[in-house]
Amino acid sequence: MEIGIDSFASAMYGSHTLSSVDAMEQLLERIVRADEAGLAIYGIGEHHKKEFLDSAPAVILAAAAARTKNIRLASAVAVLSTSDPVRVYQQFATLDLIAKGRAELVVGRGSAVEAYPLFGYNLNDYDALFEEKLGLLLQIREQEFVTWSGKFRPALENQPVYPRSVQEKLPVWLGVGGTPASFVRAGTLGLPLMVAVIGGETARFRPLVDLYREAGHRAGFAPDQLTVGLHSPGYVAESDEKAIADYYPGYAELWTKAGRERGWPPVTRAGFDAMVAPKGSLIVGGPEQVAAKLLRHSEALGGVNRFTFQMDNAGLSHEQLLRSIELIGTEIIPRVNKTRS
Repeated sequence: MEIGIDSFASAMYGSHTLSSVDAMEQLLERIVRADEAGLAIYGIGEHHKKEFLDSAPAVILAAAAARTKNIRLASAVAVLSTSDPVRVYQQFATLDLIAKGRAELVVGRGSAVEAYPLFGYNLNDYDALFEEKLGLLLQIREQEFVTWSGKFRPALENQPVYPRSVQEKLPVWLGVGGTPASFVRAGTLGLPLMVAVIGGETARFRPLVDLYREAGHRAGFAPDQLTVGLHSPGYVAESDEKAIADYYPGYAELWTKAGRERGWPPVTRAGFDAMVAPKGSLIVGGPEQVAAKLLRHSEALGGVNRFTFQMDNAGLSHEQLLRSIELIGTEIIPRVNKTRS
């Protein structure tokens, strides 16, 4: 199992808000530390809100590429519905050049929708925009000269798209939440699937993952071509007790605020404890518990090829995050790989 981190480039840690300059520098330091610790992947999300600095993820990833050697660098996710696929491909092909073949794209419709009015798109076109633009992106990936027409973008007539990525096929994952049609779409296209599970029990997504694999099989893809990744909030400390003590206060503050915006109930300690329990989605604890939970979740979903922690928005300090990254590299990855070998 590949193990890594996804970040929303939050500027809010501990009891104070960092300056944007300091927050960005610390984020880059964490990506370097993840590279040194042997993590497989670091992803940067896309939001257009004051508390996040990830509105231009390819720029952040390019800065990280110049400082790292081995870790793969990805979007997490790029909101393709509100972007021009030509520019998205160009940006990540350029990143691939800087990173010498370590760039990846995880694309989605976006669970946060502030990009739609910002860039002049209608939310009523939420799915149609994504379907059309995903088709164009995949065509650009395959063809240097592109002829294409659609509803939401001017047509292309034998237009070349440069630069080309170092990798023959720039990896494109489909980021999904809980919509069955999205799982079927990924399987039909044979794209690797990144499932975001941020609440409840992870096992409840098994029927949806099965839909993905069934759609892929019907489309003629072999089982080993249908890759599944899992993204969930999480954090590792030296012990279960320390991890929970570090993580819970900021988690409760963050998700209660998010709940007010989205109509969710406030976070309670009982609800949090349920999600930290063996079947819950939060991957929070000491190395032994976290490694065991990753393996349990993989089994529940019929096999997971990649897991990414989302852990930098829980009121944790830079130092705590650096230590967690070290523990993932020195304790979690060896435990998981030893058990799976």
